[in-house]
Amino acid sequence: MTAPRPDADPAPQQDHGRAGRDLKAAITSGVLLLSAIAASLVFWKPAFMVIVVVAVVVAIWELRQGLLAKDIDLPEQPLMIGGVVMVVVAYLYGSDALVTATAVTALVVMLWLLRRGIDGYVKNATASVFTLVYVPFLGSFVALLLSEGGRSGGGIDNDGVQAILAFILVTIASDIGGYIAGVLFGKHPMAPVISPKKSWEGFAGSMVATVGMGVLLVTVLLEGEWWVGVILGLIAVVMATLGDLCESVIKRDLGIKDMSQVIPGHGGLMDRLDSLLATIAPIWLLLHYLVFA
Repeated sequence: MTAPRPDADPAPQQDHGRAGRDLKAAITSGVLLLSAIAASLVFWKPAFMVIVVVAVVVAIWELRQGLLAKDIDLPEQPLMIGGVVMVVVAYLYGSDALVTATAVTALVVMLWLLRRGIDGYVKNATASVFTLVYVPFLGSFVALLLSEGGRSGGGIDNDGVQAILAFILVTIASDIGGYIAGVLFGKHPMAPVISPKKSWEGFAGSMVATVGMGVLLVTVLLEGEWWVGVILGLIAVVMATLGDLCESVIKRDLGIKDMSQVIPGHGGLMDRLDSLLATIAPIWLLLHYLVFA
C-alpha cells in the first residue's frame, strides 16, 4: 500500500449548500430536543426546569471554552452554581428574587477572581459579568414565564406551559421563515461582514412567519387579542435577528465557527440559544402584562 504524500491535499469538507448545515442531523437533533421539552411540559412542568438548568450550565461551559481563545478565563464554578440558583429562585420566588440573586452572584464571582491576583482581573471580571447577564439572567426569564399559572402541574391547559410553547414556536417560526426565504430568495446581505448568509429577504420571511404565528398563538392558544400577537411576532423577529447577529459577532471576534459540537447538525448549544435568549425577556414582559395580567 502506498503511503499518502505529506503534501497531499486534505479531504474536502462536505458541502451543505446554501443552508450551511447538515440538514438531516439538524432535523434529527431538533426533533429529539423538542420531544424532550414537550414531554416535560405535558406531564410535569417543573421537569422542564431541569432542561433549563442543564442548558445554562452547558452554555456557560461553551462560553468559557470560546473565550479561552482570547486568554479570558471564566470562573466556571461560581458562574454555574450562581446561574442555577438564579434560575431556581426566579421560578420559585419571581423577578425580585432573580434581581437579588444576580447581584449576589456577580459579587461572588468578582470576589472569587481575587484569588487569582491582579493580572487579568478586569478582563476576566468583565467577561464573567457579561456571561452572567447573557446566559443565566436572560435564561431565568424562561423560569418566570413558566411560573405563570402556578409552579406545579403541567399540561396544555396550564398558562405557563402555553406561554413557553408560544415563546418557542414563535422563535422557531422566525428561524424557519428566515431560512426558507433566505435560501430561495436571498440576494441582499443584511450584515455581510458579520453574517454573510443572513439576507434582507430572509428577514422579510422571518417577519411574515413570526407575525402570522404570533397572531395564531395569542388568539387560539392564549386567548388574547390579535394585536398582541402582532406585537409578539414583531418582537420575536427583531430580537431573534439581533441575538443571532450578536452571537455571530462574538464567534468572529473569538475566531471560531461554532461554540462547540454538542448538538449534531447545529454546533454548540449557544448556537441555538442565541435567538431564544434575546427574545425571552421582552416576550415575558409582553405576555405577563398584556395576556396574563
